[in-house]
Amino acid sequence: MYFKYGDEEIAYLKQKDKRLADVIDKVGKIERSVDTDLFSSVIHHIIGQQISTKAQATIWQRMNNNLGVVNADTVLSAGTEYLQSFGMTFRKAEYITDFARKITDGTFDLEGIWEKSDEDAIKELSGLQGIGVWTAEMILLFCMQRPNIFSFGDLAILRGIRMVYHHRKIDRKLFEKYRRRFSPYCSVASLYFWAVAGGAIPEMKDYAPKGKARKNGQKRNVKSNPEQG
Repeated sequence: MYFKYGDEEIAYLKQKDKRLADVIDKVGKIERSVDTDLFSSVIHHIIGQQISTKAQATIWQRMNNNLGVVNADTVLSAGTEYLQSFGMTFRKAEYITDFARKITDGTFDLEGIWEKSDEDAIKELSGLQGIGVWTAEMILLFCMQRPNIFSFGDLAILRGIRMVYHHRKIDRKLFEKYRRRFSPYCSVASLYFWAVAGGAIPEMKDYAPKGKARKNGQKRNVKSNPEQG
């Protein structure tokens, strides 16, 4: 399953911004996978913090192979040490166990998250151990498919904006200007900035000062995730 968007979102963004319109025309339709199971999405994101996508996929596959199904009951039955044996850190195993325990004892209302506003859902999710604001935003986008997510904490989105608009840096004030411009379809705009940052349009370059661009590039080789796992 891919993030759902169509002609309405594309037409709106192209009408609002000529440079983004050019990017959309050059890149075409973007298909980004989503995981609509909120429990597994939270765990998947905890696992993925500060490691490569390949390593994340390997650990996730081991969890599925050994637990059969990944839910609160199987996670609690497995225990922290067994979870760690799949290749994650002990801290992440603790975070995952704590999350499963909160679901089981009713401390955290997972289904209730679907009914909350973006702001409240991010607040609730980022209150969990191992989930920061950036991770919560990614869960809203790639699990809940919320249409208006635009993360200032995502280095690749900042890079994409610099490349499209030739900025040397993006501060909060400038970022919010773009958020207002692309709202209520910031999530789709995010997909295109990620594509640009990843090299989808080879002639585009990063206008950040060379030292900063190189430093950020090294971070992105892991993940565009500023949070610690």
